[in-house]
Amino acid sequence: MEEFRHCYSRLCRESGAEPQDTVLQKLQEPPRGRLDLATQSLTVDTCRALGKLLQKEALLTELILSDCMLSEEGATLLLQGLCANTIVRFLDLKGNNLQAAGTEALGRLLRQNKSIQSLTLEWNNLGMWEDAFATFCGALAGNGTLRQLDLRNNQISHKGAEELALALTCNASLQQLGALRLLTAGFLPDLRWNNIGLLGGRALVNSLPRNRALWRLELAGNNVPGDVLRAVEQAMDRNRERQTTSRENQARTHVLSKEVQHLQEEKSRQFLDLMETIDKQRKEMARSGRASAARVEQLQEALNERRSVINALKAKLQMAEAARALSEQKAQSLGELLAAAEQEQQSLAQRQAKEHRLERQEAAERESKLLRDLSAANEKNLLLRNQVDELERKVRSRQEQLFLARRELSSAAAELKMRASQAEERLELEKKRSRQSLEDLEQLRAKEVEHMTRHLEESERAMQERVQSLEASRLSLEEELSRVKAAALSERGQAEEELIKAKNQVRLEEQQRLAHLEEKLRLLAQARDEAQSACLQQRQTVADAQARASQLGLQVEGLRRHLEELQQELSSKDQEKVAEVSRVRVELQERNGRLQAELAAQEALREKVAALERRLKVIASDHREALLDRESENASLREKLRLKEAEIARIREEEVQRASFLQNAVLAYVQGSPLRALRPQK
Repeated sequence: MEEFRHCYSRLCRESGAEPQDTVLQKLQEPPRGRLDLATQSLTVDTCRALGKLLQKEALLTELILSDCMLSEEGATLLLQGLCANTIVRFLDLKGNNLQAAGTEALGRLLRQNKSIQSLTLEWNNLGMWEDAFATFCGALAGNGTLRQLDLRNNQISHKGAEELALALTCNASLQQLGALRLLTAGFLPDLRWNNIGLLGGRALVNSLPRNRALWRLELAGNNVPGDVLRAVEQAMDRNRERQTTSRENQARTHVLSKEVQHLQEEKSRQFLDLMETIDKQRKEMARSGRASAARVEQLQEALNERRSVINALKAKLQMAEAARALSEQKAQSLGELLAAAEQEQQSLAQRQAKEHRLERQEAAERESKLLRDLSAANEKNLLLRNQVDELERKVRSRQEQLFLARRELSSAAAELKMRASQAEERLELEKKRSRQSLEDLEQLRAKEVEHMTRHLEESERAMQERVQSLEASRLSLEEELSRVKAAALSERGQAEEELIKAKNQVRLEEQQRLAHLEEKLRLLAQARDEAQSACLQQRQTVADAQARASQLGLQVEGLRRHLEELQQELSSKDQEKVAEVSRVRVELQERNGRLQAELAAQEALREKVAALERRLKVIASDHREALLDRESENASLREKLRLKEAEIARIREEEVQRASFLQNAVLAYVQGSPLRALRPQK
C-alpha cells in the first residue's frame, strides 16, 4: 500500500496539483485489501489519480467513497478507472449526489466491469435523471457479476421502476437462453424509500415470473400496496426454492464430475499398466530369445564335442586296423583283446547313440516348448498389436511419438532380418556339420532338419508378415510425413506470398515517394521558370534602359553644343541627384527597420493575446468547475439542511411530547398533593 501512496503522490504532482493530506493519511496504514475514503472531500485531480491507479491496482477488493462530495468530472474519472479493474468486489458510493453524467458513467461501469459484486448507491438521486437512469438499467440488464445493489433514497419514480423491471426481465431471458451466470443467482436489489408507487410495483411484479435468479427484493417505503408486496414475496419464495434445487443439482453435478474424473484417471492408469505389461512382455520375449540363442550355442558346442570324440574313435579304429594288418601274426594271440575292444567300442557307440537320442529328444521337447511359447507370445503380440494399432489411430496427430515408433519399427525390422539371417546361417552350419559328422544318422537327421526347416520357414514367414505390416505402417507414417511436408510447403508458399505482398507494398511506397519527389521537382522547376521569367523581365527593363540611354546619347549628341554651357548645371544636378538617391535609400532602410519592428511587436502582441485567451479559457473552465462544485456543495448542504430540519422537527415533536407528558405528570402530582397534605407529619 506504500507503493500505492507514492504512485498517488507522483500522479498528483505530474498533473500539477498537490496530493490531499487527508487522502495520504488514509493511505498511511489502511486495512489490507480495503480503502476507506468516506466523508473525505475529493478533488478532481485526486479522482483522476485514483482512477489511473485503480486501472492496474491488484490489492484493493473493497473501495468506500461514501459522502465524498464527488463532482461530475471526478465521479466520471473514478468510474472510468474502475471499468478496467478486475479485483474490486465491493464499491460504496453512498451520499455523493451523482447526476446525469455520473449515472451514465455507472452504466458504463456495469457494462464493462466483470468483478464488482456489491454496489451501494444510497442517497444519490439517480431517479431524477430519467434518460441516464434508463442507460444505467440497460447496462444492469447485461451485467452478470453483480450480487447486491443498494438503491435506497434515490427518488426512483414508477418510470424508473419500469426500466428496472425491464432490466431484470432481460437478465432473466439471457439466463434462460443459455448464458448461465452463477454469480447472478444471488442478485439482491434494495429499492427502499423511493417513489415507485403502484405502477412501478406492478411492473416489478410482472417482471418477476421471467426472472428466476432474484430471491430478495426490498420495497419498503415506496407507497406500494400490500397485495403487490405479497405478490413480490411469493415470487421471491418461489425463486428461493428454485435456488435451493439448483444448488442441490450443482452439488450433484459436482459429485458426478468428480466420479467421471476418477474414472478417467482409472482408465489412464489401466492404460499405463497395459503399456507396462506390453513392455514387460517385449522384454521377456527378448530375454527368451537370448536364452534360446544361448541354448542353441550350447547344443552346438556339445555336437562339436561329440563329433571330435567320434573322429578320435575313428582314428583309433584306423590305427587298430593298421596294427591288425601289421600284426596278423599276433592276431590269434590278440583276438580276444580285439573282440573285447570291439565290444567296448560297440557299447560306447550304443551308449553315445542313446545319449545322443536322449539329448535330441530333450532338444526336440525344448524346441516344441519354445515353439508353443513363441506361438502364445505371437498370439499375445497379435492382440497387443491390435490394441497398439487402435491406440496409434487415436494418437496419429503426435508427430514425435510417430517418429519414435517408426524408428523402433525400423530397428525391430532390422533386428528381425538380422535374426533371420543368423538363423539361416546357423541352419546352414548345422546342416554342413551334420552331413560331415553324422553320416550314419543321415535319415533321422534329415527328418529333424526338415522339421526344423519347416519350423524356421514358418517363423520366417511370420516374421516376414510382421515386417510387411511394419513396412505398411512405415509407409503410412511416411505418407503422414509427406502430408506434413506438403502443409509446410503450403505455409512456406503463403509466407512467400506475404513477402511478395510486402515487397509490392514497399514498391508502391517507393513509387509514392518518387511521385512526391517528382512533384517537388516540378514545383522547383516552376520556381526556376518563375525566376527565369523574372530575370527576363529584368533584362527587358535593362534593354529598355539601354534604349533610353541610347536616346539620351542621341539627345546628348544633338545637344553637344549646349553641353559646355550646361556642364556645371548638370554636375550640380548630378550631385543633387546622388544626394537625393542616398537620402531616399536611407529613408527606405529606416522604413523597413520600423516595419520589421512593428511586425515583431505585432507577433509579440499576438502571442500575448493567445496566452491571454488560453488563460481565459483555463480561468473559465476553473470557474465553471468551481461553480459546479459550489452547486453540488450547495445541493448537498441543502440536503443536509433538509435532513437537519427534519431532525429538528422530530426533536421538537419529541420535546413537545415530553413536555406534555411532564405537564400531565405535574398535574397528576398537583391533583394528588392535597391528599398528602392531610396526612399527619412524622
